[in-house]
Amino acid sequence: MKNKFISLVASVAFICNISSASAIETVAKQAFLIDMNTHSVLLNKDGDVQMHPSSMSKLMTIYILFSRLKEGRIKLADAFPISEKAWRTQGSKTFVKVGDTISVENLIKGIIVQSGNDACVVVAEGLAGSEDSFAEEMNRVAKEIGLTQSHFVNATGLPDDNHLMSAHDLATLAERLQRDFPDYYHYFGIREFTYNNITQQNRDRLLGGNIGVDGLKTGHTDAGGYGITLSAKQADRRLVLVINGLESDNARVEEGDKLLRWAFREFENKTLLKKGEKIAEADVWMGKSASVPLVAMDDLVVTLPASAASKDNIKFILKYKGAIPAPIASGAHIADLLISSPDIGEQTVPLYAAQDVEKLSAFGRIIPAFNYYVLGRK
Repeated sequence: MKNKFISLVASVAFICNISSASAIETVAKQAFLIDMNTHSVLLNKDGDVQMHPSSMSKLMTIYILFSRLKEGRIKLADAFPISEKAWRTQGSKTFVKVGDTISVENLIKGIIVQSGNDACVVVAEGLAGSEDSFAEEMNRVAKEIGLTQSHFVNATGLPDDNHLMSAHDLATLAERLQRDFPDYYHYFGIREFTYNNITQQNRDRLLGGNIGVDGLKTGHTDAGGYGITLSAKQADRRLVLVINGLESDNARVEEGDKLLRWAFREFENKTLLKKGEKIAEADVWMGKSASVPLVAMDDLVVTLPASAASKDNIKFILKYKGAIPAPIASGAHIADLLISSPDIGEQTVPLYAAQDVEKLSAFGRIIPAFNYYVLGRK
């Protein structure tokens, strides 16, 4: 039985790295922009190069804190003690007082809204006993969630030659925060927070604007420059953008606004297939049914440049080894759908049997076997 190829025609695309023809220039030293719905990378400028993430690395501190909340190991109302080390920590502050306690919820707000380094140390000591032990946990969790270019030595993002992340890793972390902890993501949208009678504004000046930004975190050190990790939603699309190495707060605001507007304007998402929708049928050998319908296990939502011309070059090929011998179990991986175009390269989508196909009885297999082996027919 030879491989069987079936050509299909459609005007949609699939998960991809958008071609350089669709790219935009950015003054950021590092940039990584992804469509969260499809994981299509819309912009990648040194996105996998290690850099100084500054306070954007506080997102990992928050990730571990949210993990403990989700697991039920701590509660929002729980209070952590404030050590002298936390109180003395320099840089941005929540202005905690040594000897006091502070609730987990206020620590979340202090880290996200005020970028409080002192609040980060309180969390590290409260969860792991010391900041060094907490950094070890940060590195372990980073590996577990797929961060490949990150190494943490503190909970704050304060300058250290060995405290490094990539823009790609920050984007992955931003996605995980939204997917893993939807009940807590709203904290990233808080515009101001008052603690110890001191009110501070969220440093993310794009938050709550007309491009749909609802998080996540800014960062700035002399070593890293000005950076920001952003998530923005318009209609059913959500984008995650990381930029770093900019010269000023105004520059990161302008660049973040420019890149998000470009991505929402120049790209659009299309639904190629619905979960369970029949795509084609594969021939069956020695089965009670002569064919089996093929379906995708999930909706296929894809990103394409918005220009109409880019949708006319898509090629689809359905590939499987035919005919498929019975019995066939529903959900078995039967075929692959190959999708290609100049914009997206080549992608492969697995297709599955939509139903069981039983094997013919011994008597029922006689005629098909005779036709195939004696007469050369199928």
